[in-house]
Amino acid sequence: MIKIRKITVLKNDADKRIDKFLSKTLYNIPQSLLYKMIRTKKIKLNGKRCEPGTTLSIGDEIELYISDEFFDESKKEEKTDFLKNVKLDLGDDEIVYEDKNIILIDKPQGELVHSQESKNAKEICLADRLCGYLYKRGEYNPKEQNSFAPALCNRLDRNTCGIVIAAKNAKALALMNKKIKDREILKKYLCTVYGVPQKKSATLKNYLYKDKDNNRVYIFESASEAKQKMHIKYDDDIKTVITKYKVVKSFGDKSLLEVELVTGRTHQIRAHLAYIGHPIVGDGKYGKNHKSKTGKQYQMLCSYYLKFDFKTDSGILAYLDGKEFKSKYNMETTK
Repeated sequence: MIKIRKITVLKNDADKRIDKFLSKTLYNIPQSLLYKMIRTKKIKLNGKRCEPGTTLSIGDEIELYISDEFFDESKKEEKTDFLKNVKLDLGDDEIVYEDKNIILIDKPQGELVHSQESKNAKEICLADRLCGYLYKRGEYNPKEQNSFAPALCNRLDRNTCGIVIAAKNAKALALMNKKIKDREILKKYLCTVYGVPQKKSATLKNYLYKDKDNNRVYIFESASEAKQKMHIKYDDDIKTVITKYKVVKSFGDKSLLEVELVTGRTHQIRAHLAYIGHPIVGDGKYGKNHKSKTGKQYQMLCSYYLKFDFKTDSGILAYLDGKEFKSKYNMETTK
């Protein structure tokens, strides 16, 4: 059945293209059909024809003359189902920094950042706990949003601890994602590796291929070697990886390294250090697995330092420029 639906543009919807907004707001609508409906005026903005790239403003009204199948009402209730779990919260000791736009969270080892990375549908992830935390404090209510939800801007592997950036509103999310993409946020890691690197500091440059089926990456000396050994057809499947490290201290047959990523690839630190013969202690995928005294498996890798180093316009986040933060999982807890 087709009837007129109206959507009012809210604060977190503003400044988005109407096509991008509706792709997230409607359910299972093909992009080609969406564009056709905009073109044939079955979707109007403030009572007038619009273009797919038209930017939305707060208070705009979108009129939709489309089938009910693209408005799944049950989904509205599902948005709040996860909030019934009392464990969906953040502890005070997990919050490194917080203001009206962002929150820096100290992720513990063993927790996934996103639920889609889990094979267990009931497993709680950091993104869920973020939403629960903000909901309980009255800063987020999914029923009052058209499409936005607080989101994590960067990710860490399950067994890597340290700082994760989260955005509380759409403008902060877009800006922070751009700053990360433009490398205007400096992040440093601490890790304990097997052995003592011959060079006390170095910049490693090699080539990486990602085996998506097995969620594993491989490092090679050259792009041609990667193509030959992995039987790669397309050059785009091979990525340059650049990793900087310096030895902080050595103790016995292990060393504590400070690492900085120039490129940001999947499993880059773990795979790159293993490639030069110094795998991270506890890394069961790229190194030799290790168990702590408690019997718990872990990898000794932490995203311990973050600095906002903005070079371009930062909008509502300009006040963060130059600020530095450190994880509680610091040098002393990773040695």
